Amino acid sequence: MTDSDFRPKARRPRGFQDRRGGLLARERAIVEQVLKVYEAWGFERLETSAFEYADSLGKFLPDQDRPNEGVFALKDDDDQWMALRYDLTAPLARFAAENFESLPKPYRRCAAGPVWRNEKPGPGRFREFWQCDADTVGAASPAADAEMIAMACAALEAVGVQKGQFRINLNTRQLLNGVLDAIAADPAQRLGVLRAIDKRDRLGEQGVRLLLGPGRKDESGDFTKGVGLTPAAIDRVLAFVEAGRDSRAATLDALAGLAETAEGAAGLKALTQVCLVLDSLGVSDDQARIDPGIVRGLEYYTGAVFEAELLIETKDEDGKPVRFGSVGGGGRYDDLVARFRGERVPATGFSIGVSRLASALSAAEQVQTQGPVVILAFDQALMGDYFAMAAELRNAGIAAEVYLGGSGPKAQFKYADKRNAPAAVIMGGDEKAKGEVSIKDLRAGAVIAAKSGDDRAAYQAARGEVQTTVARAALVAEVRRVLAKE
Repeated sequence: MTDSDFRPKARRPRGFQDRRGGLLARERAIVEQVLKVYEAWGFERLETSAFEYADSLGKFLPDQDRPNEGVFALKDDDDQWMALRYDLTAPLARFAAENFESLPKPYRRCAAGPVWRNEKPGPGRFREFWQCDADTVGAASPAADAEMIAMACAALEAVGVQKGQFRINLNTRQLLNGVLDAIAADPAQRLGVLRAIDKRDRLGEQGVRLLLGPGRKDESGDFTKGVGLTPAAIDRVLAFVEAGRDSRAATLDALAGLAETAEGAAGLKALTQVCLVLDSLGVSDDQARIDPGIVRGLEYYTGAVFEAELLIETKDEDGKPVRFGSVGGGGRYDDLVARFRGERVPATGFSIGVSRLASALSAAEQVQTQGPVVILAFDQALMGDYFAMAAELRNAGIAAEVYLGGSGPKAQFKYADKRNAPAAVIMGGDEKAKGEVSIKDLRAGAVIAAKSGDDRAAYQAARGEVQTTVARAALVAEVRRVLAKE
């Protein structure tokens, strides 16, 4: 076989998505709505490049057993390793350190864009996805953490997630560090404990227990080596993880007995201050609760951590209920900028997983995004008229396109259905001679067809509700009327 005979197999790389118009439109809307909330709270937009030097990003990802330690990297022509950013926070730390003297302190920035992780892909776990972040660099007060949580609530509500459909779960790494100090966990074990607890929602208590102990084999047969804690130490860690109660105040009381070290006590004090500010901001226990099992997978968090959980339920292909879980998170990372400057610079932030949130909302609604009005091209001699009508509709703010394929009427209607067009515009030679145009309400037609089933007579009787003929000059007004119908 020669090179000219070779045909590559059309295949998408594992862990990457092809996203079409409807989902992309929802993602763009989410980004702008969330950024407007961030800006209203006083955050300045910043855009950093997709690539960073690998040493600037650091080694903080959970999947460090993957090639390039969890990132996609390449060597530049000057022999320096560059990597695609794995989040928007590490580039912010580099930017803040590079421009530290000229920035206001605290520096409040918001950003949105794609990130890439060289992780093992799975259901709902992609190697490329969009995030929308807000961060405050230079604020040590727990009030800055509370502000992030309150703003996260406002951002989710701005994109249409109502109260009761989400919850922000919060915790602090300092309390867990106190527990790990009490069981004398070594540095390698500490990181393993964090990663094991972070998988609690996906693996359940038994799965976490195995990861904290000897290890776990997954459904594919892959074995993950465990942390190697003793049964008593595992029980102690799980007792902390399960200490959550119905209210923030009750959980703080339950955690008081587990703050066994100075760091644990400091964490409990900071968490108490966060809750006081949340109370003053009107964030209820239903909107934000303390969950000691929230640790976040990234290693760079030093204090408060929080995760946005979507409570909306939908059904999978088998009709079983599905909850989407986490659609965002963040926390305090007081040591990240210090990697560049050699001095601790407090920082905290929150990130919404735009791609995951968009997919979740689309699945929960079970509706398609409306396509453009399609002008059918029954007569090629009238192509100029068809484009004139499309331009008229677009000038009136109505998305419209002309069918440009070579198929007949039946196939053109099928095309309009596949485009999820709300209406089709029809004009042949007869309509042109009379100065008329017909508009078919495709949404109404689909409803009537579903109700009529195989009863052709019933469909014909209701046909007047589907298609109308008006003077050519009334095209825009009639299309608007059709689009205004429920």
